[in-house]
Amino acid sequence: MMDGKEVNGTAEMVTAPRAAMRAPRRIWSVLRISAFLVIAAATLFFGGFGWFSSHVSRLSTPSDPQKADAIIVLTGGQSRLDAAMDLLESGKGARLLISGVHPAASRRQLQLATGGDKQLFSCCVDIDRAALDTIGNAEESAKWVERHAYGSVILVTNNYHMPRSLLEMGRLLHDAKLEPYPVVNSRLDDGSWLTKPQALRVLFTEYNKYLLALARAVVPMRPTHDSSVSMAEVTVSGN
Repeated sequence: MMDGKEVNGTAEMVTAPRAAMRAPRRIWSVLRISAFLVIAAATLFFGGFGWFSSHVSRLSTPSDPQKADAIIVLTGGQSRLDAAMDLLESGKGARLLISGVHPAASRRQLQLATGGDKQLFSCCVDIDRAALDTIGNAEESAKWVERHAYGSVILVTNNYHMPRSLLEMGRLLHDAKLEPYPVVNSRLDDGSWLTKPQALRVLFTEYNKYLLALARAVVPMRPTHDSSVSMAEVTVSGN
């Protein structure tokens, strides 16, 4: 007849191997779930990138945009400034804000760089030098729009930058209607962005910034630098 100690010892000998067998199973189960989540996240991320790139590549510059109260252009390229000045000169808006101008760029330099009419530039163009990134563009633009009580605004920036710009602007310009005016420097609507490393890099960088902008809706945060808005280019153009 077995005593209590012998019974307990036998039970422990039986359950120990079972526990040892269950531990690897749990580990593999966790690993499988983790791998599935990683693959799912990667699929969503790269699938979203494909959608974003395709959407941006199909954006085109309106041939005859509707007239608005005012025009806002975000610095970052000569073509943006030229397009904004053309809109102002054609009467598509009564006033133009150039947002994100480098502090070293004077009004005269900007006027010469855009080739705009001196009198029109003097009377109807405002310059924002406070904005350092797209969020700053939105903040300063909102102040300008509110100060002038504009109800509609044409927003000028590059096609790849337009989704994030609309997102940031839309958060602050609640009472003003935004009319996007994407500037297209390179036609990529045929899918050629997949074979052009420079275009792929720009789109991938902008896509990540767009995701961060979406995340700020849940967790407020502000980046320290936004390289998509190139202030130096404005200064160089004005020299």
